[in-house]
Amino acid sequence: MTETWTRDNIFCPNCWEWVSEYENNRSVADFYCGNCSEDFELKSAKKNTLGNKIVDWAYHTMIQRLWEAQNPNFFFLNYTPKQEVKNFIIIPKHYFVPSIIEKRKPLPDSAKRAWWVGCNILLKTIPESWKIPYILNWEIIPKTKVLSSWKKTIFLSESKNIETKWWILDIMNCIESIPNKDFSLDEIYKFVPRLKILHPENNFIRDKIRQQLQFLRDKGYIRFISRGRYQKV
Repeated sequence: MTETWTRDNIFCPNCWEWVSEYENNRSVADFYCGNCSEDFELKSAKKNTLGNKIVDWAYHTMIQRLWEAQNPNFFFLNYTPKQEVKNFIIIPKHYFVPSIIEKRKPLPDSAKRAWWVGCNILLKTIPESWKIPYILNWEIIPKTKVLSSWKKTIFLSESKNIETKWWILDIMNCIESIPNKDFSLDEIYKFVPRLKILHPENNFIRDKIRQQLQFLRDKGYIRFISRGRYQKV
């Protein structure tokens, strides 16, 4: 039901063409755009909210896919007991890094797929601004807004190195954690302990922060105001 609804109502956020459905039981994705070749996987649930985590496929397969160019974008849909679509969002594939994938416990010996290890997508770790809504609390979002939100961070898809992209996304996450639109370099430095845990091999965290802020400024994600001062765009 949810796949049929998605096929009949959802357009590609990259080019506005309607999405098409892959044949059943395809492991790569559920939908594709025949115009620009973007792939999409659909996750849906009958509950009031999207929740904090979404059950996904095999952990090692998921981690391997993060390194591949054909990793799909993710559609998330939740609907009411009356089968009304309450929320429909997309999270672009370039936001997916290992830190948002949770490894589940292996299945027990008694299970049909004994010792199989699945994973969860940790939605709670993804900033709200990275979740692009088509429908939000029953409100349909204009196509132009969906497209502009998609285009804002498309530069992340240009990065072929997962470790480089991981650094950029972690800095973006720090920026999104600051409630004010304007922020200082000192405010970002407060995240050094968190970044050290995520990147224990790096002994020059502050240098890396400044490097990524300059990159994000050049890409138009943030604006430089004055020495040590920035603004979210």
